[in-house]
Amino acid sequence: MLNFFTEIFSFPFMVRALVVGVLVSVCAALLGVSLVLKRYSMIGDGLSHVGFGALAIASAVNAAPLAVAIPVVVVAAFLLLRISENGKIKGDAAIALISTSAMAIGVVVVSQASGTNTDINNYLFGSILSLKDGDVVLSAALSAVVLTLFALFYNQLFAVTFDESFARATGLRAGAYNALLALLTALTIVLGMRMMGALLISSLVIFPSLTAMRLCKRFLTVTIGAGVIAVSCFFTGLTVSFAAETPTGATVVLVNGALFLVFSLISLLKRRLGKTSEHFHKPSV
Repeated sequence: MLNFFTEIFSFPFMVRALVVGVLVSVCAALLGVSLVLKRYSMIGDGLSHVGFGALAIASAVNAAPLAVAIPVVVVAAFLLLRISENGKIKGDAAIALISTSAMAIGVVVVSQASGTNTDINNYLFGSILSLKDGDVVLSAALSAVVLTLFALFYNQLFAVTFDESFARATGLRAGAYNALLALLTALTIVLGMRMMGALLISSLVIFPSLTAMRLCKRFLTVTIGAGVIAVSCFFTGLTVSFAAETPTGATVVLVNGALFLVFSLISLLKRRLGKTSEHFHKPSV
């Protein structure tokens, strides 16, 4: 087994994939807990579609893809937040409206542009094994920003996640911290698109959080658990995809899905055993 892992990670592209994958997985999982609890988990899917549209346009005009995608996705995240809070279009409808429009714009631009960069397919389906050293440096820097800000404002994000109305009543600037959550999510989604693709990146936000919630009950333990699960699933998916020669992004999603089912079954068994034990120990009248 040790020889197997030594062989796999003797390749530089696998080391780059591991570093970026672990960083992005942790960022997505930590933010995913708040997004899932706020019933805003599909924002990852929506922003990834916006990112695809931006990347398609950047490639069509030979601009730097990430230099275009990051500000566009950040603006889209703030726009979604404003529409959801103040507009008549709420939550999932706002996400669908913006994401589908952005995806359609990207598809039209790609179809009309001649000589379009074929890397667009990589952003759509993911290509973590093709990362360069520059991609690793950029991903590490932005991931460090996301993790640092999350740690610094953990208590505030916890407050707006569980009871935003109470947080506002205590004088907390809930709007500012919702905006921070949107910003961190936007950065993570753009980084994750190269890893998982626009069609699969939302799985990194949703699966680890839901899996951790099967067995953990406190916000802190769920957050830590989601991070551990995300890293474990990515490492497993990466090694399995290398050995089985399957797409990395899709394999990581399947590993996450399998672990979610296992944890769900364990949680179900615990509840049933608890009810059975309570039935047998119930005092007779």
